[in-house]
Amino acid sequence: MPLPFRRPRARLALLLLWGATTAQAQSLLQLYQTAHGYDATYRSALANAQASQARADQARAGLLPQLGMQAGAQHNWADTHVLGGGSSRSFNTLNAALVGSQPLYRPANRIAWDQGQRAAEAAQINLVGAEQDLIVRLAQAYFDVLAAQDALASVRALKAAVNEQLQAARRNFEVGTATITDTREAQARFDLATAQEIATENDLRVRKLALDQLVGRSGSEPRPLAQPITLPAPQPDDVTAWVERAAEQHPGVRQARAALDIARLETDKARTGHRPTVDLQASVGQTRYPDGNPSLSAAPRASARTTNASIGVVLNWPLFAGFAVENRIRETLSLEDRAQADLDQLQRSVSQATRAAFFGVQSGLGQVKALQAAEASSQTALQANQLGYQVGVRINIDVLNAQSQLYQTQRDLARARYDVLVGTLRLKQAAGTLSQDDLIPINQLLVP
Repeated sequence: MPLPFRRPRARLALLLLWGATTAQAQSLLQLYQTAHGYDATYRSALANAQASQARADQARAGLLPQLGMQAGAQHNWADTHVLGGGSSRSFNTLNAALVGSQPLYRPANRIAWDQGQRAAEAAQINLVGAEQDLIVRLAQAYFDVLAAQDALASVRALKAAVNEQLQAARRNFEVGTATITDTREAQARFDLATAQEIATENDLRVRKLALDQLVGRSGSEPRPLAQPITLPAPQPDDVTAWVERAAEQHPGVRQARAALDIARLETDKARTGHRPTVDLQASVGQTRYPDGNPSLSAAPRASARTTNASIGVVLNWPLFAGFAVENRIRETLSLEDRAQADLDQLQRSVSQATRAAFFGVQSGLGQVKALQAAEASSQTALQANQLGYQVGVRINIDVLNAQSQLYQTQRDLARARYDVLVGTLRLKQAAGTLSQDDLIPINQLLVP
C-alpha cells in the first residue's frame, strides 16, 4: 500500500501553530526591553555604578571648603591662693564658634579624587558589560525555547509518520503481504517516539520557565524565525580585526586598565606621606559669661561676653612616621604589579575567547549549509525508501530509519541556526561592541 510522505502536512501544521501563537508572541527586542528593567544582575550593576559615582563625589569633598559650628556650655570652679590669701568662686561659660578651612595643598586628596573618578568609570564599564551579558542570556533563553518548540514539532511529526507506518504494517500483515516483524519494528519506533515526545515536552516547559524568569513575566511566546532564512556572516570577516577590537573595547579589559590606573594612583598617594599639607583656616566665635568674667576685677557679677576672630595658614609637614610611608609604598608597588599581571592575563583570555567565538560562528555557518544539504538528501532518501518498500526492495526498518534520520536532521538544522545567531552576539560581546542595536537585525529575521 502506498505510504504518503508526511513532511508537507507537518509543515502546514507548523504554520498553523505559528499563526495561532504569533498574534500574541513577543519579539526578541520586546522581551529584552522587558528584561532590562527586571533582571536582578543588571539592576545590581546599575546600583553599583550609582554608588561608585557617589563615592567619587565624596572624594571630591577633600578639595572643597569645610565649615562647621561648635557650641558648648561649662560650669567652672576657680580656687585662687596668693600670699597666704585666697578666694574661690564658680561661674558659667557659654561659647559658640564658626570654624572653616580650605585645603590649599593636599596632594593625597587630589589623588583620591582621581581614584574616585576612575572607580566610577570602571563601574560604568561594568554596567555596560552587565547589559551585554543580559543581551546574550536573553537571546540564549529565547532561542532555547524556539529550539525546544522545533524539537517537539519534529518529534510529533516523526511520531505521526511512524504511526502511519505502523498502521500500514498492520494492514499488510492482515492481508498476508508482510510479516509480524514489520509491525513490531514499527511499534517499537512508535513507543520510542512517544517517550521522546514526553521528554521534549518537559524540556520545552523548562525552557519557557527559564525565559519567563529572565523577563519577569509568565507565558512568554517567542516569535519563530521566518522561512526561508539567510544567516548573516560576521563583519569584518577577519579574526585579527575582531581580536584587535576586543583588546581595546572589551569591558573586562577596560575594567582591568582602570584597576591598573587606580593602583598606580595609590602608589602616588602613598608617596605623598612625606609631603607637607597647607590649609587656610578661619574662625569666628563668641564666649559669654552669664555670672561675670572672672578675669575682670571690676563688676565680677556683671554679664560679659568676648568675641574672637582669626584667619591664617597652617603648615603640617610629617618628618618621620616609623617607616610606615616606605612600607606603604612597597605594598602599593606590589599591588600595581598584580594589577598589571591581571590585565595581561585578561587580555590573553579575551583574545582566545574572541578567536573561539569567531571560528565558532564560521563553523556554525558551515554546519547550517551542510545540514541544509543533508535535509534535502534525507528527504530524497526517505522518498526512495518508501517507494522501495512499496515495490518490495526495501524493508520496513529502512523506512523507519530514513524517517528518523530526516527529522533528526531537521532538529539539528534548527539548532544550528539558533547557535549561529547567539554565537554572533557572543562574538560581538567578546569584542566589546554588543549593544541593543545588534538585536534589530535578528529581530527582522523573525516572523512579523
